[in-house]
Amino acid sequence: MPNSKTNFNRLKETDAPLEFTEPVKVGSSQLEQLIKTIARDAEKRRKKDCEIRPYFAMELIRKSKLGALRLPVEKGGGGANIRELFSIIIRLAEADPDVAHSLRSHFSYVEDVLRISNEQKRDKWLKIIAKGDIIGNAYTEISSKNVGKYEFETTLSPDGDGFRLNGTKYFSTGTMYSDWVLVTASTIEGNTVSAVIPTNRDGIVIVDDWDGIGQKLTGSGTTHLNNVFVHKHEVTLIDKTKTPFNSFLQLFLQAVIAGILRNVVTDASALVRGRSRTFTFASADLPAKDPQLQQIIGEISSIAFAAETIVIAAAEALDKAATSVVDGNINFQLSHEASLRAAQAKVIIDELALKASTLLFDVGGASATRQSVKLDRHWRNIRTLASHNPTVYKARAIGNFIVNDEELPIQEVYF
Repeated sequence: MPNSKTNFNRLKETDAPLEFTEPVKVGSSQLEQLIKTIARDAEKRRKKDCEIRPYFAMELIRKSKLGALRLPVEKGGGGANIRELFSIIIRLAEADPDVAHSLRSHFSYVEDVLRISNEQKRDKWLKIIAKGDIIGNAYTEISSKNVGKYEFETTLSPDGDGFRLNGTKYFSTGTMYSDWVLVTASTIEGNTVSAVIPTNRDGIVIVDDWDGIGQKLTGSGTTHLNNVFVHKHEVTLIDKTKTPFNSFLQLFLQAVIAGILRNVVTDASALVRGRSRTFTFASADLPAKDPQLQQIIGEISSIAFAAETIVIAAAEALDKAATSVVDGNINFQLSHEASLRAAQAKVIIDELALKASTLLFDVGGASATRQSVKLDRHWRNIRTLASHNPTVYKARAIGNFIVNDEELPIQEVYF
């Protein structure tokens, strides 16, 4: 399969190229230009052919070093905290939710790197990330009966001075745009390990076969690992005794939804302002002056505001957990609090977001359902993101904690 850089050369936009003299930072003019350019690219692709992949946007992210936003400035990053990162993810999702979602595994791995206690290994990856490289994932296996258990059919077997990796992974979001891929596997001894290897290594085949109803361009396809050679230094034994930080992956999805809601508000407003026709029994002759339509717009706007506010509030809990690290391990209670807030955010945001994306059609009439305007993408994208982890399980876990003081299952992959 062609790598992302090859595709970018073929799909390069005609806009004057952005020049990045340093990694983008929160509040910088270059970051503003980056987000605006990605938004324009998404709109152009949507009008031309909704199946064109965002290679141009992903290459801009490499060049801008957006993926290093969380790294300390002295390490070549943007120096952002988690709260600031999530505020940018929301805006990036407003510009292009596929692009924002495609970076989920990357930013999660950045958090892992920042917690590495081995200074030499940490510095190695900080340099790679600061260079602009993007890390994807190959984690999920459809054969697994219990999503979240550290049990994998993908195997890592000894071979001379290294290992051989064999297996098939699914839902590898963002991996087709990435330079590296984080793979999880089991050893012949039954241990669980991870390996971060280049995506262009022999034996790695990334298939763009994601056929979901939404988030169609995230590259969430299948990754085949056919006798892939892995060096010993690329393998890490997963320490199951360390406190996990699963709340980051969960809240990231809610941030993407919050960004989509910003677009729902914009599109709803544009629909009303652009309409001249109305019904004989409407409250006003002009839709923009109709108090009932104004009320619906007000409700959609309030939902978008609430979603973004909830994400940022939950991100503050993540920040507290991330800054509690001692010898590479997060304080358990703070990580649990972060997971609780992320779960609560999901339960509320999912329901409100789906409502808002449906209300959008109440202000547009039948013309809003035309395929050419593609307004259904908002509902489909939100529905797809919300379906990653069933809300009913989150709500039950929250209720069990509130009533019975039973901790959320964060020792499992609770995202």
